[in-house]
Amino acid sequence: MPELPEVETIRRQLSDHLDGRTISTVQVLDPLLVDPEDPASFERRLSGRAVRELRRTGKYLFIEFDDGEALALHLRMTGQLLWTPGEPDDPTPYARAVLGMDDGSVLTFADSRRFGRAWFLPAGRSARNRVWGRRTGVDAMSAGFTARRLGASLERRTAAIKALILDQRILAGVGNIYADEALFRARVHPRRPGGSLSQAEVRRLHRAIRDRLRMGISVGGASFDRYRDAHGGRGGMQDLFLVHRRQGEPCPRCRTTIEKGVVAQRGTYWCPRCQPLEVEVAC
Repeated sequence: MPELPEVETIRRQLSDHLDGRTISTVQVLDPLLVDPEDPASFERRLSGRAVRELRRTGKYLFIEFDDGEALALHLRMTGQLLWTPGEPDDPTPYARAVLGMDDGSVLTFADSRRFGRAWFLPAGRSARNRVWGRRTGVDAMSAGFTARRLGASLERRTAAIKALILDQRILAGVGNIYADEALFRARVHPRRPGGSLSQAEVRRLHRAIRDRLRMGISVGGASFDRYRDAHGGRGGMQDLFLVHRRQGEPCPRCRTTIEKGVVAQRGTYWCPRCQPLEVEVAC
């Protein structure tokens, strides 16, 4: 699933192409993408819209229009947003919707597993909040995500720390890849209860989350599966993984063999020496 760095990479690329442009044509090829809205109604509402800017919160991408409304997009597991300067030479595999822009460029939403979604958001904060609700917590790359805020969200929590930082209502943008990577950097076992972390560990984890997300953004995300950026290119983060998908390999810090298990229903990787499950507490 595209996580914060992958969606931010796409946002930056599409901003260069879409900001200030007008949507000329709209084709919804898969009604499930816009469900429960009628595809014909969706096409009419979207056609002729002028794009003001693209924003991101967590894993959600927002195309903001000049009238204050917005189109919210979530790529889910296998969604792709692919931009081309004109009509693609060959049909895009698994295309679910196609937007033609006033400069002749084309934006295609492709999704092999059909989990991705698109929906309209009304203008105005209060109206938008009624529709949007509390889908996401604080964005992991925003100024509002502080070590103090992270610590407060973990207090007295008995759930595994990995499950907590994967909860998008607590922290928006972190997924399976960057959770594993950040927990390794912070030397915290993914099964540790969230409330068991010391203040020093919370600060380390906060720094590690920001560090690994920045790294992911700087190299265009991770492309070990279907993820491609808006130009169809691959990211480079998969070549920089410290523990994720490194089962059986030596830990880059201590050379102990990296292990794999299931935490929060996700395949999870850690170093048993650098990330001990049982932590000694000083008397």
